[in-house]
Amino acid sequence: MTFDSLNRWSAFGLHLVISALIAATVVGLVLWLWYPAPYFAAMGGDTLLRLLIGVDVTVGPLITLIIFKPGKPRLSQDLAIIAGLQVATLMAGIMLLVMGLTRMGGVIKFIPAPVIVGFTTGIGVIIFVGQWRDFLGLPEVEGGHFHEKLWHLLQVLPQVHLGTAALAILSLTLVLFSSRTPGFRRVPGPLVAMVVATVLHAVLKPAGVATIGSAFGGLPTGLPTLTLPELSMAQVLMLVGPAFTIAMLGAIESLLSAVVADGMAGTRHDSNQELIGQGIANIAAPLFGGFAATGAIARTATNLRNGATSPLAGVVHALTLVAVLLFLAPLASSIPLAALAAILFVVAWNMSEAKHFAHILKTAPSADRAILMITFVLTVFVDLVVAVNVGVILAILHFLRRMAEVVETQRVDAQELQAELKEHGIEQLPPGLMVYEIAGPMFFGAVENFERALLQTHTDPKVLIIRLRRVPFMDITGIQTLEEVIEKLRKRGVKVWLCEANARVLGKLRKAGVVSEVPSEAYAERFADALASALAGSPPTRPPHGRLTDMAARFVETSRRYLHEDDAG
Repeated sequence: MTFDSLNRWSAFGLHLVISALIAATVVGLVLWLWYPAPYFAAMGGDTLLRLLIGVDVTVGPLITLIIFKPGKPRLSQDLAIIAGLQVATLMAGIMLLVMGLTRMGGVIKFIPAPVIVGFTTGIGVIIFVGQWRDFLGLPEVEGGHFHEKLWHLLQVLPQVHLGTAALAILSLTLVLFSSRTPGFRRVPGPLVAMVVATVLHAVLKPAGVATIGSAFGGLPTGLPTLTLPELSMAQVLMLVGPAFTIAMLGAIESLLSAVVADGMAGTRHDSNQELIGQGIANIAAPLFGGFAATGAIARTATNLRNGATSPLAGVVHALTLVAVLLFLAPLASSIPLAALAAILFVVAWNMSEAKHFAHILKTAPSADRAILMITFVLTVFVDLVVAVNVGVILAILHFLRRMAEVVETQRVDAQELQAELKEHGIEQLPPGLMVYEIAGPMFFGAVENFERALLQTHTDPKVLIIRLRRVPFMDITGIQTLEEVIEKLRKRGVKVWLCEANARVLGKLRKAGVVSEVPSEAYAERFADALASALAGSPPTRPPHGRLTDMAARFVETSRRYLHEDDAG
């Protein structure tokens, strides 16, 4: 190890000590100041995570707010909440492990950009507004929802504490501009701001300026011991939802961190290994009183900017933080909350991706803009879990609608078939023969257009050939609709031929009984074969019903009789 790399790692470790203090501030220092074990164990889970996952440079525990709601400590209630959170973390770890083993690591690519940007921008706004009190020295305000807290903060703005605000503005200036000063380019701005603010507070002792020690009584010391969480079936069933949410948000955050790391370092991560490592780490953390650990985008970027590119960077981070809490806790207690708030202002701005947010609003289609704004508003004013779920559902519904619009069922005329007809010496299609082609996936969202196009012909042909060469896949709704259309056309005296299905679609048609397993006169591999057989007048055989089709037919017939009897009555 060279001196330069050691210097970079040391700076990185010190920078991440600040980041860890910031992360704790985001969720309420009350939790890990009153009950220290969970935060120590989260650091242990983070260290284990770094040694196991595929991305070498993502670091940072996820301090989740899904179960724990920060506030004034109430020992019996908060300890019960923490115990539940630890059980939920254990369950989330198992879920993450299963996701990794079943190779679901690529799921992040199915979350659209408007949802991700709306979510992260909303979190940035929440963090920003949440630090007004510490930045300006405002009195404590009540309110369980964002709009209530915002309104109460606006009401107490005239009560700004000038000393706290001055120290916060100085800290914010140092965070933004200290790295541009010669001699300080390699020193992290937050570190400079925190040291300067702490020294000024210690020397000047301004009245009314809150510190970690004055607000929370100091930092804890000591390490947690191995403790098995108490499990009950009732508790497990109650926490399935929160555990799944922790697992999903942890997976999203960590895999996004991995994508950011790939872009910055030119590497390629293994998403499944990432999830497996996270699962193991989150299973181990609750055994030491901890809770969820995952990758963090902010500290991933910090890691790379300081030149750390191996799993040892995460280990250095955790060990440095442990050393600070064990040996330097009295000094850390003197850090002004105004300095932490100033640093969090910058973190919130970087997290918000304001430029990306504005770019989407300016250039994206209207549906994507709507999804972005809905996700953002729900994140800020309702709940981040609700925001992600609603955003993804809306994006899926929009995608399905657009996919259904591009699926086409069109009649093919003789001019388009000219080259293929010439092979058989035919100038034009005979009057009683009609050719249709389906282009696009036949799924539940697109069957209505398909059914309408085939059944609403002006005149019924004697023979109808349906080309399937441009159908990439079918779901069961598409298969059943196709079978129903064929049956209706045959009852009207139309002979139906299917042709040119790919192996995947053909296998599904055979499994459902739409196409016979043996060579069938109702199906041809090539269009030319279907055309020649149709012109020869070969009668198509009706494919045998599969089990599912028979059940569907009986259900339809029973429903029709029931409705008929009900109308008669």
